[in-house]
Amino acid sequence: MALPRNVVSDGLLDELDRFEELLRSLTAEDWATPTRCAGWTVGDVAAHTVGSMADVVAGRLDGLGTPEATEREVLDRRGRSASDIADECAEVRKAAVGLLAVFDDAAWAAAAPGGFDGSLGDGVEALWFDTFVHADDIRHGLGRPTELGPGLAGTLSHVQHELGRAGWSGAAPAGGPEAMEFVLMATGRLAAAGPSAPPNLYA
Repeated sequence: MALPRNVVSDGLLDELDRFEELLRSLTAEDWATPTRCAGWTVGDVAAHTVGSMADVVAGRLDGLGTPEATEREVLDRRGRSASDIADECAEVRKAAVGLLAVFDDAAWAAAAPGGFDGSLGDGVEALWFDTFVHADDIRHGLGRPTELGPGLAGTLSHVQHELGRAGWSGAAPAGGPEAMEFVLMATGRLAAAGPSAPPNLYA
């Protein structure tokens, strides 16, 4: 992972703050709006995103990211309001502060627990990526513009790392709207176009 530990840790915490702010801006109508995540409403996307962080800070790591765990995160929060999930986001963010503080450089570089294929630092960066991209899923579903923000750097780093592991050796844009388009193509949210386009990591 190329980004320094403090950048990733601070980036995740900042992204959780931004995600909470986004949730507090949503109406009940917004909450029920479909998104580009097949079969998921805005509320479902939010439930998964906050649920993943809740699982991490509670040490529920086995199977994290699998369809079964993702479905559980959503179903466990079905019927809760945007305000309720925003409150939970604030709670898990506080817990994440304490958790991140105990990691030193050796722990950061060591294998992540729970079966994640990568280092602990890679796992934290993946959480940053997940929060950033799912926030964009919500905005996209509601017709709101993309907000690039600092989370794009962490997201791009994660996507480049995963593409490299998959054997892709192309170059990614350094930043800006082109980098966001690259991320959307690499995650299957936008159809790939051109010879330099990345493959879909989830295909």
